[in-house]
Order: sequence, then C-alpha cells, then structure tokens
Amino acid sequence: MESIALAARIRNHQPGHALAREFYTDPGIFEHDMQYMLLGHWFCAGHVSSIPRAGDFLVVDMGSESVIIVRTAAGEVRALLNVCRHRGSRLVTGRSGKAQSARLTCPYHAWSYDLDGNLMAARQMPDSFRRADMALKPLAVRIMEGLIFTTFAREPLDLGGAAAALALSAGVHGWATAKVAHRELYSIKANWKLAVENYMECYHCTPAHPEFARRHVYARPAEQAADQEREGRTRAAALGIVVPDIDQYGCAAGAGRESVAVMRSALHDGMASATDDGRTVARLMGVFSASDGNSTYFDIGPISDFLAYPDHGVIYRFIPRAADHTEMEVLWLVHQDAVEGVDYDVGRLTWLWKTTSAEDKKIVEMNQAGVNSRFFVPGPYSLQETYAARFVDWYLEELAAAI
Repeated sequence: MESIALAARIRNHQPGHALAREFYTDPGIFEHDMQYMLLGHWFCAGHVSSIPRAGDFLVVDMGSESVIIVRTAAGEVRALLNVCRHRGSRLVTGRSGKAQSARLTCPYHAWSYDLDGNLMAARQMPDSFRRADMALKPLAVRIMEGLIFTTFAREPLDLGGAAAALALSAGVHGWATAKVAHRELYSIKANWKLAVENYMECYHCTPAHPEFARRHVYARPAEQAADQEREGRTRAAALGIVVPDIDQYGCAAGAGRESVAVMRSALHDGMASATDDGRTVARLMGVFSASDGNSTYFDIGPISDFLAYPDHGVIYRFIPRAADHTEMEVLWLVHQDAVEGVDYDVGRLTWLWKTTSAEDKKIVEMNQAGVNSRFFVPGPYSLQETYAARFVDWYLEELAAAI
C-alpha cells in the first residue's frame, strides 16, 4: 500500500474501534509494520539459560529477518545478523544449536566467523580483500533479569524504564536465576496484530478460556474482581512481597523509550499457582517463601509478554512472519536448581498454558477468517479491552509518524 493511501486509512480510523480490514490483510501494510514499528522496538529473544556455554546459540526471526544470539568465548552474549557477508546466505538454521570449533561457518561457500562475528576465513579472495571489513552485522543486545532483548534499530530505544520495571517484577520472581524447562511453538494463520490484541485483553477469557478463568481473577470485569484483588495484595504484603503496577504501555511515538507495563492480579481463592489442582507445581522462585496466590503480568515493547507465578514463569514471544502468519513461542521457566521429575512435572507445569495457547490459536484464526470478509466493519472495544484499544492507538501513532 502506498504511503498516501495508508495515511488516509490511519486518518479514517474510528477511535475506540478495531482496525479496518486492510490493516490485518494487506501485505504492503505488513511491510510498513516491519519497517516502521517492529524493527525499531526491542523484543525478547529468549532466556540466557538456553545458551549457557561458549558457542551455544539461538536463532530468532521476524518477518524475513533473522538473528543469531550467541554466547562468545569470553562468555558474553552477542546478537549477529544471520546473513553471510559474502553472498547473503543464512549462516545457521533451526532454532538453536552449538557452533562447531567455536566458528559460525556458512554452508554455501564456507566463509567462517568467530563467535564475535569477525570473519576468520574466506577462500581464494583477491589481494585487495580486507577480512576486517567483512564482520557479521551486530545488533544491540541487552540482558535484563535473565531475559535476552535485541533490536534491529540503529538507534535503540532507551531501556532504562523497562530495566527498572523488570527488576521490580521479574527480579522479585527470580527470573535471573531461572532456566527454561519447556517450550512450544504455535503457528497461527493470522496477522500479528490480531494475536497481540488477543493477548492484551481478557474480555474473551470467560467464554474462550474456561480453565484460565477458573484460576485467574483477571478474567472477571474489574468492578467484580475488586475485592479479590485487594485480598491478593493483602496476602502479598503479609509475606513482604511488593510488586508495583507500572503503566508506561504504548509510549508516544518519538518518546525515545521502550514501552513497559507491569500488573499484579490475584488468583482465585485456594489457588497457590495456575495448575490443575491449584497447588504449586515446582520449587518457589525469587523472594517467595510461600505462595501469595497472585500472578504478575509484564510487557516490554509490542510483541514480548510475560507472566510470573510464585513457582514458575511463562514467556510469550510473538513472531510476525507475514501478513497472514504469526508464530507464538511459549517458554516455561522454573528455578535453575529444579530437577525435572523431582521438583516439577512437565505435564503439570505446562498444562494450563498449553491448553490456553491452543485455544488462543483457534480463536485468533477464527478472528482472521472473519476479518478477511469484504463485509467486515470494525466494532467497538469493550471496557475489558482497554489495553487492546491502547495497542491499536499506539500502533497507528507510530505508523503515522513514520510514513
């Protein structure tokens, strides 16, 4: 879509309503999304426990872009563009692995790079060739409370507020000393914005997620849940646990800082964790000496979302692939010393969010199928969809500022 036509679409948006059909279906708008929003924000690439040794790497993608997150020989974490400097081949495939002989070697013509991205070997090049000029392109990378963040931006957004917020949320829950216990990848036939909007609201939780709703007070309208939420905060205070709510979600375009939000919410009475029987499923994490019967939601940027319980954590990574294709990676965290089969059972650990994620895949794909109709007219957001509406306003503001 041409910039002039897109600008008109943005101007015609009705506040408080979902986006027009084209925003969820047009490949041209998806390219604008990539260029003018997604590539400029920080996103979570995973957890440091996934790359504990030199040469361990993760591959994280977004649209047609690909990044290698690698542990160097010096123990540092680097983010390198997964594009060979010779003819542009992908250097590594798959989602994780270990570099052989501490090198990243292109499978096409065997150009070889060290773990810092420096070109070490390139066969039969002319005398004028300078290896020092052909290092892999680095990206900014930051580790906060064990979470790896990277960005394609040349001038990255400031992470000061995000780092402080994570210290008060993920830090309290002990995520810096956690490990990944399990991961699942869901392929969703839908636009990334539909997937994100779905995550940012709980208006759908009671009809679409019965098991989630039986355990989380957040599924209820705020006025109905007020007493239980107050009781949850009282329980937390009695245990000396303080996680403040922080609302810097959808920072204004051009503000120069990354979006961040933290929200505490109670579990229903008798629930120590979000499990089948309500009991904790793994050893307690962070500052928790006992469960306070609460959960903590936090979000960094537009596509990285997190949920923490006293005994485990959940990372949601939304991965835009195309206008009609999004991947959703879910990672479960436990205490770094927890032993599978002794301290936790993977089936119990993952039960709720595997159930909920499968339900999300279904309803988001149904949403896309309906939006695809040429007769679709955007409807208004409910009082329980405040953050979904804010996401849309944020998205349009950033797009409008850039085109």
